Amino acid sequence: MTPDKRSDYWSANLRLLTVLLIIWFIVSFGFGILLVEPLNAISLGGYPLGFWFAQQGSIYIFVVLIFVYAALMSRLDKKFDVEED
Repeated sequence: MTPDKRSDYWSANLRLLTVLLIIWFIVSFGFGILLVEPLNAISLGGYPLGFWFAQQGSIYIFVVLIFVYAALMSRLDKKFDVEED
Protein backbone atom coordinates (compact mmCIF):
# COMPACT_ATOMS: atom_id res chain seq x y z
CA MET A 1 0.00 0.00 0.00
CA THR A 2 1.34 3.39 -0.93
CA PRO A 3 1.82 6.02 1.78
CA ASP A 4 -0.98 8.15 0.29
CA LYS A 5 -3.46 5.26 0.33
CA ARG A 6 -2.34 4.37 3.85
CA SER A 7 -3.02 7.94 4.96
CA ASP A 8 -6.44 7.96 3.26
CA TYR A 9 -7.33 4.63 4.87
CA TRP A 10 -6.33 5.87 8.33
CA SER A 11 -8.27 9.12 7.84
CA ALA A 12 -11.39 7.22 6.82
CA ASN A 13 -10.98 4.93 9.82
CA LEU A 14 -10.67 7.89 12.21
CA ARG A 15 -13.71 9.61 10.66
CA LEU A 16 -15.75 6.46 11.15
CA LEU A 17 -14.60 6.10 14.76
CA THR A 18 -15.35 9.75 15.46
CA VAL A 19 -18.90 9.51 14.10
CA LEU A 20 -19.65 6.32 16.04
CA LEU A 21 -18.22 7.71 19.29
CA ILE A 22 -20.25 10.91 18.88
CA ILE A 23 -23.40 8.81 18.45
CA TRP A 24 -22.55 6.83 21.58
CA PHE A 25 -21.83 10.04 23.52
CA ILE A 26 -25.15 11.58 22.47
CA VAL A 27 -27.06 8.47 23.50
CA SER A 28 -25.28 7.88 26.80
CA PHE A 29 -24.65 11.44 28.01
CA GLY A 30 -27.32 13.35 26.14
CA PHE A 31 -30.25 10.95 26.55
CA GLY A 32 -29.15 9.46 29.87
CA ILE A 33 -28.21 12.68 31.67
CA LEU A 34 -29.09 15.90 29.87
CA LEU A 35 -32.49 14.95 28.43
CA VAL A 36 -33.55 12.60 31.21
CA GLU A 37 -36.47 14.74 32.43
CA PRO A 38 -38.28 15.10 29.07
CA LEU A 39 -37.63 11.43 28.27
CA ASN A 40 -39.03 10.31 31.62
CA ALA A 41 -42.46 11.42 30.41
CA ILE A 42 -42.33 8.41 28.04
CA SER A 43 -42.53 4.90 29.46
CA LEU A 44 -40.74 1.84 28.05
CA GLY A 45 -41.63 -1.50 29.59
CA GLY A 46 -43.00 0.21 32.68
CA TYR A 47 -39.86 2.28 33.25
CA PRO A 48 -39.23 5.94 32.37
CA LEU A 49 -37.36 6.21 29.07
CA GLY A 50 -34.67 8.48 30.54
CA PHE A 51 -33.94 5.90 33.23
CA TRP A 52 -33.84 3.16 30.58
CA PHE A 53 -31.29 5.09 28.49
CA ALA A 54 -29.13 5.71 31.54
CA GLN A 55 -29.21 2.07 32.69
CA GLN A 56 -29.58 -0.06 29.55
CA GLY A 57 -29.95 2.00 26.40
CA SER A 58 -26.39 3.23 26.11
CA ILE A 59 -25.08 -0.32 26.54
CA TYR A 60 -27.39 -1.67 23.83
CA ILE A 61 -26.45 1.16 21.50
CA PHE A 62 -22.76 0.47 22.16
CA VAL A 63 -23.19 -3.20 21.22
CA VAL A 64 -25.05 -2.22 18.03
CA LEU A 65 -22.29 0.27 17.21
CA ILE A 66 -19.70 -2.51 17.53
CA PHE A 67 -21.49 -4.50 14.82
CA VAL A 68 -21.93 -1.38 12.68
CA TYR A 69 -18.21 -0.62 13.05
CA ALA A 70 -17.26 -4.17 12.05
CA ALA A 71 -19.48 -4.04 8.96
CA LEU A 72 -18.30 -0.59 7.87
CA MET A 73 -14.65 -1.48 8.46
CA SER A 74 -15.09 -4.58 6.33
CA ARG A 75 -16.45 -2.37 3.55
CA LEU A 76 -13.59 0.09 4.04
CA ASP A 77 -11.04 -2.74 3.92
CA LYS A 78 -12.48 -3.93 0.62
CA LYS A 79 -12.43 -0.40 -0.77
CA PHE A 80 -8.72 -0.03 0.02
CA ASP A 81 -7.98 -3.67 -0.88
CA VAL A 82 -6.65 -4.63 2.55
CA GLU A 83 -9.30 -7.21 3.53
CA GLU A 84 -8.27 -10.42 5.24
CA ASP A 85 -8.71 -13.76 3.49
